[in-house]
Amino acid sequence: MPTNHDKNLSALPDILTLKQACGVLNCHPNTLRSWDNKGVLKAMRFGTRKDRRYRKKDILKILKQSNTGNSYKAIYEQRSK
Repeated sequence: MPTNHDKNLSALPDILTLKQACGVLNCHPNTLRSWDNKGVLKAMRFGTRKDRRYRKKDILKILKQSNTGNSYKAIYEQRSK
């Protein structure tokens, strides 16, 4: 049975802003910027300012890994190898 959290995630757009992605992952924007720079969670760049946008499927993949007992630190270490 889907939880409220699942329903909220499905209501998100396919492309998330930095702020939206931080809200879903409950992390600081600098964390996502760092992960992008290190290739852990790659962002797409939009506009002349090159604002970061994140794919919902990539965010959900990170959430799924963290829900299986992996901490964000473990995810970072896995992906940065």
